Amino acid sequence: MTNRERVITAIKHKQPDKTPHNVFFTGEMLNKMIRHTGNKDYMSTINNHIIKASARKPQIPVVGKAEHFSDEFGVVWNKSGADKDIGVVLEYTLTDADMIFDYDPPPVDEAFIHEQCKNLMATKGDDFSYVSIGFTLFERAWSLCGMENLLGFMLTDPDAVNALFSKLTERNIKQAEIILEYDVDAILYGDDWGQQRGMIMGPPLWRKMIKPYFIKMFDAVKSKGKYVLHHSCGDLREIADELIDIGLDVYQTFQPEIYDLTEYKEKFRNKLTIWGALSTQVDLPYKTPDEIYEITKNTINILGEGGGYIASPTHEVPGDVPAENIDAMIKAFFEQ
Repeated sequence: MTNRERVITAIKHKQPDKTPHNVFFTGEMLNKMIRHTGNKDYMSTINNHIIKASARKPQIPVVGKAEHFSDEFGVVWNKSGADKDIGVVLEYTLTDADMIFDYDPPPVDEAFIHEQCKNLMATKGDDFSYVSIGFTLFERAWSLCGMENLLGFMLTDPDAVNALFSKLTERNIKQAEIILEYDVDAILYGDDWGQQRGMIMGPPLWRKMIKPYFIKMFDAVKSKGKYVLHHSCGDLREIADELIDIGLDVYQTFQPEIYDLTEYKEKFRNKLTIWGALSTQVDLPYKTPDEIYEITKNTINILGEGGGYIASPTHEVPGDVPAENIDAMIKAFFEQ
């Protein structure tokens, strides 16, 4: 089987010849692995089954502010603190609900998305390919409004929030339509809704104010016969069945500190493919290489049975993970 065939077989809930695997790294962690192995082309050695491109334009350094970067929405991220990867928003744009009605998102840079997709087509080989539309809706809205403001607006000014969500959804669907002109396998939407326990906005508000827009975005992909992937950190147990009902094919990331592997393997069997389950929170940074090797093997044995699993860390691997633990995980992937 090719890598792409393994991933698609798993998504179809059939047993591939071996469980597909994938590892993405933060820049800090990738540099650590390159130093550890002495191989500048380290990524080519781990046989990732999935290749991706992003519809989000790269952030631009802010002149005169070290470690500050502006994204395509004009949001400035301060990365001078402990979080060098994502950072924190320097200043929010839409701090009053009334400001939202006059706000328009930036136009879609169609040329950029075409370029990203063309490069993906040229490099995908036999891998499973997708394009991500990150900070899809709730995340983009809080980056503009502020988390506390947005949650408050959802209760006190729902018309304003719906106006913002409608504009963002229209923009996301336009991006998806461009992406789907190409022979990609899937689109991934990224929108964090979960906390360590429960949801940030709670299921009722999610159902009322977020779900309707994701139905539209999922439908835009499913109508073209492509797979829908969704990334959300945290605890989505209360809405998992609803995500399946509206067309989700693959859920990433599945955190073992939240979900019981055996319970949710049975719950999702033949319904939803799990992508993740190797913890970047409690296992990879702290366990020994031997423990990581055994955890990886055990996770694949439980979740990979009968398909429906893509073996992977639960997030881009951060820089606090020992390189030897990555070696142990990769070894378990290869020894299936």
